[in-house]
Amino acid sequence: MNRALRLLRRRLIGSIPVLLIVIVGSFLLLEAAPGDAVDAYVASVGGDAGMIEALRQSWGLDASPMTRLAAYLWALLHLDLGHSVAFSRPVLDVVLERLPNTLLLMGAATALSFALGTALGILAGARPGSARDRLLSIGSLALYAVPGFWLALVLTIVFSVELRWLPLSGMETIASGKTGFARALDIARHMVLPVTSLGLIYLALYLRMMRAGMAEVWRMDFTLAARARGIGRRRIVLRHVARNALLPLVTMLGLQSAQMLGGSVVIESVFSVPGLGRLAQEAVGSRDTPLLIGIILVSAVLVIVINLLVDIAYAALDPRVGANEANA
Repeated sequence: MNRALRLLRRRLIGSIPVLLIVIVGSFLLLEAAPGDAVDAYVASVGGDAGMIEALRQSWGLDASPMTRLAAYLWALLHLDLGHSVAFSRPVLDVVLERLPNTLLLMGAATALSFALGTALGILAGARPGSARDRLLSIGSLALYAVPGFWLALVLTIVFSVELRWLPLSGMETIASGKTGFARALDIARHMVLPVTSLGLIYLALYLRMMRAGMAEVWRMDFTLAARARGIGRRRIVLRHVARNALLPLVTMLGLQSAQMLGGSVVIESVFSVPGLGRLAQEAVGSRDTPLLIGIILVSAVLVIVINLLVDIAYAALDPRVGANEANA
């Protein structure tokens, strides 16, 4: 427990400069882009020079970039992410309203890809070089090469348009009046295609990593010794080979969280899921800089938390790692 707390403290302290770099870098990049929220607003509704000047003063866009950056960092110390000019609401409220949908999509897709990819990887790596191994390896390579948006469109055409088995878009049926278990089941039906589209790509990655890790473990001395003692192949696979090959997958689980968060932007757009990805798309269209920085900040915190949990899980699976990190 003490080692875990020391590891947690080190990771939290190290995340502070990371978040600061993300905030400052995002702000400067957005400032370098042409136009601002006033330009986007005027382009959609029109307005004269007086109205433009009044909007810039009202939204605080008349100050210099460094002044606005300093004001934003000061407000951030008080947990104030600013005010969304597109939604006319606090940024934190808008982001927290959409965050659960993205967490549901990412969590379900991660569980699907990790569990099924690991299981198929064990099947492939249990007998390296077999017909089953070659078939799964070729299938995973083909699946990994497929673009996520193309897979999403194909699944939509097949299961929503042609077969009409699953809903086409959204999180739930609009104005259905469902509550309790019926509403949960309705949300689950709507999430089948988005979760499958996002999870299948990473399923192929975990399958190939698990298979490659098991192929390496099969050549290690303790595995050869276990086979020489006459231990059954199934027991060797489950208790020795698969268990040791699982550690790199836990590391990859944290590294892929940022990519999966980025992939959710495309999936949410295709299936009209009201999550952070779709919100970021709306913020870019309206040049809502405070909202976009708030989304980036919350996303960075989410990735840091996921990687922190992965580090703790890795230290639990391999105590040597936790001891080395805590004593460093």
